[in-house]
Amino acid sequence: MDIVVKGRNVEVPDHYREHVADKLSKVERYDQKLMRADVELFHERNPRQSDTCQRVEITVITKGPVIRAEAQAQDFYAALDCAINKLDARLRRSADRRRVHRGRHAPVSVAAATANLPTDLTGSVATLTAESSVDTELAEHDESQPWRIVREKEHAAEPMTVDDALFQMELVGHDFYLFLDKDSGRPSVVYRRRGYDYGILSLAV
Repeated sequence: MDIVVKGRNVEVPDHYREHVADKLSKVERYDQKLMRADVELFHERNPRQSDTCQRVEITVITKGPVIRAEAQAQDFYAALDCAINKLDARLRRSADRRRVHRGRHAPVSVAAATANLPTDLTGSVATLTAESSVDTELAEHDESQPWRIVREKEHAAEPMTVDDALFQMELVGHDFYLFLDKDSGRPSVVYRRRGYDYGILSLAV
């Protein structure tokens, strides 16, 4: 598995890169076909957020779904440990799902499969798949506008069922997930409500 570690406004020392590689090597037991892991480090400069000023985001690319985890803490080592724990749980769920499908048993419901996953309310942008995706940083900003868009993403719109969309949403740790509904053919969004209740929005076409 290729591991890429980079920092945004943060210099990443070699010993931390080695620490990341050692931690990630332990999650390969769930999937021997892991292709790449992107690890990004962010530093929050707001002094009011000193307790959670260091954030680590991990995105793992496999031959199946993208799996993602992120965490914040006072230092990058603690944030990495927390993110690895989340990633470990999601990889285990994905491995269990593959075994169910190969065994032709009834699939586990989304609620049951995600019962032990932590609720991640970070408001991150949803991800569909790693294939044919475009992630563009938007640097320019119109100062006359109070808001700004800093990142733009495009994804391949492979049709999937609502149950698959919910499972994908849990794997990437987001609160909503954009997808093309296989049954209706309409662009739709599933999103997390309270606990393990979900909602779905669709466009009328």
